[in-house]
Amino acid sequence: MTRVKRGNVARKRRNKILKLAKGFRGSHSTLFRTANQQVMKALRSAYRDRKKKKRDFRRLWITRINAASRQQGLSYSQLIGNLKKANVELNRKMLAQLAVLDPDSFAKVAELANSVKG
Repeated sequence: MTRVKRGNVARKRRNKILKLAKGFRGSHSTLFRTANQQVMKALRSAYRDRKKKKRDFRRLWITRINAASRQQGLSYSQLIGNLKKANVELNRKMLAQLAVLDPDSFAKVAELANSVKG
C-alpha cells in the first residue's frame, strides 16, 4: 500500500480551530491545544446562552411590566390575570415596550385590566 501524507489535512484542521480562536487572549489564540480547548468551551457557552437569552429577556420584561403596573395600583399577577380574562392578547414583550416607551397607553391597558372583575 502506498503511503498517505496527510500534512495538508492536519494543517487545515488546525487552522480551522485557530481561525475560530482569533481574538482570544494570549496562547489561547496561538497554540493549537489550548485554542482547541477554548474554542470548545466557547461553543458550549454559546449554545447554552442562546437558550438562556430567551429566559433572561422574559425576566426583564416581567420586571418592567411589574414596575409599571404597580404605578397603576396593580401587581404584575393581577394585571396579567385580568388581561387574560379581558381577552387582551398582548404578550409580555409588547407590554414591556408599552411600559417603557408609551406609559400613557400602558396606563389605558392597566385601566382596562383593572375594570375587569371575575
